[in-house]
Amino acid sequence: MLAKSLVISIGIGVIAGFIFGVYLIDVKITSQLVFVDGPSISVVTEKSDFKIGEGISVKIVNSGTVPLTYSDSTYDLRITGLSGILMFSPVVDKENLSSSLEPGEEINFSWNQVKNDGDTALEGLYKISAKGIDDQGNVIEKSTTVTIWK
Repeated sequence: MLAKSLVISIGIGVIAGFIFGVYLIDVKITSQLVFVDGPSISVVTEKSDFKIGEGISVKIVNSGTVPLTYSDSTYDLRITGLSGILMFSPVVDKENLSSSLEPGEEINFSWNQVKNDGDTALEGLYKISAKGIDDQGNVIEKSTTVTIWK
């Protein structure tokens, strides 16, 4: 027969694990797209966990009520490691040197997990960020993180 203290400890551990798991699921599932009054930008992915080699679709949305302008056609999209080292940024379209997003408008990018230097991204956490400039010259930036798994 098991000791009473062992049964109590295991029971508390199972209950604590369940409660912590439910809490983490609620924290992990957060809305990336929130519309606000004023300048705002949102970076949205279809999910937060990806397998190695799986395409990652990134949507940049002007989630505010003010038009946003960009210096080039990449919409200042950057994918970095958590250390800040640049892994990927789209190629600039020479024909469209400046771009803008009206309120509610969106632009889609796709990343095949290949870095700018041609190497495949390793598993880990990556930060996807975009920034724009509002009508008063303020820089508006937003980011999200994704995880690449084996």
